[in-house]
This record gives sequence, C-alpha cells and structure tokens, in this order.
Amino acid sequence: MKAKPKRIIRKPELWVKVGLSDPTIWRLEKKGKFPKRLRLGGNSCGWLEHEVNEWINNRAAER
Repeated sequence: MKAKPKRIIRKPELWVKVGLSDPTIWRLEKKGKFPKRLRLGGNSCGWLEHEVNEWINNRAAER
C-alpha cells in the first residue's frame, strides 16, 4: 500500500484553518503548543497539514 504524500499548507491557508493570527501562532510554536513550521527555503515556510489537523482535533477533544 502506498503512503499518502504529506501536504504542506502555507500561512494564508493556515490562518483560515485555525483562525489565529500570525503572532499567536508564533507564540504557541515557541511554547511547544502548536506544530512547528517547516523551512522551505528563503523566507518560505509551511506546516504539515496532518499535524495541524491533529492539533485541531486535540483542542476539540479537550473541551
């Protein structure tokens, strides 16, 4: 069985998906409470979509 390729999402999609501002995401990352960004080269970065989805699911489970 082939593994499904991991999808990287960029900031605009991330903001829509989680509803948080860039500074809030950055602070949560620094505290280890949000998935770490991937450096894609130059000033580009992204997040693994499955990690962000898992973070959202964990937040929903905590309520």
